[in-house]
Amino acid sequence: MTTTSHPPARIARRRRDKQQRLDRVAALAEGKVLPTASIVAALEQLLAPGDRVVLEGNNQKQADFLSRSLAQVDPARLHDLHMIMPSVGRAEHLDLFERGIARKLDFSFAGTQSLRISQLLEDGLLEVGAIHTYIE
Repeated sequence: MTTTSHPPARIARRRRDKQQRLDRVAALAEGKVLPTASIVAALEQLLAPGDRVVLEGNNQKQADFLSRSLAQVDPARLHDLHMIMPSVGRAEHLDLFERGIARKLDFSFAGTQSLRISQLLEDGLLEVGAIHTYIE
């Protein structure tokens, strides 16, 4: 007996949405390579307002590149992101909130950026979702 199960409508919609986003980014690529100059446009195509974004590695070259690139997107196109960052250690991490790209933050450690986080909270530019002892 063969039965065909269909995923619930919500799951099917999310899969379709994900594939559409990936297809838009693929259009910016040169084969399997996304040129460095296209990263901001790719982020604007891949992400949508309100998405949850995990940004890790405050001392890795890739994370540095991604945080600087994300801070360059157009806030009119990409805003109200929910950032999940184990460590908020770079100024660019908080530039996202100052520019209106991100709204909510889940994190474990802020270190040198803790004063700026408190200022953004006071100004109503940042909302803390959760403070974790460890994010994995």
